[in-house]
Amino acid sequence: MTAFTAHALSAPMPISSSAVAGERTRLRLTRRGRAVITTLIATPIVIAMLSLALSGGEATATSGPVDIPVVTLEAGQTLWQVAASVAPNANPADVVADIITLNELDSASVMPGQTLMLPERYLD
Repeated sequence: MTAFTAHALSAPMPISSSAVAGERTRLRLTRRGRAVITTLIATPIVIAMLSLALSGGEATATSGPVDIPVVTLEAGQTLWQVAASVAPNANPADVVADIITLNELDSASVMPGQTLMLPERYLD
């Protein structure tokens, strides 16, 4: 006859009824895990909101054609003369500076036939 000895380490473990039935265990998140999940979900939302807020200026374009006041220079005409005719009550130096800035000119020298945009604030 063969003798079997029972040891405490080799004792069979009882099987719970929930493991046999195939029930799933509930997911448990620690505080750190909740912070990681929240950050992963919130980051794309924040990035999308920032990109929409920063590029929102493009949506304010006008729907119709815009009439920009222009003047075509004649032979011998200077920016000072244009400034005096466009805004006789304003300081000509300010008007010339605004015309140079608006048209992105390097200096006050202009050529005959050149078309320049005029600042709207000096017009009627």
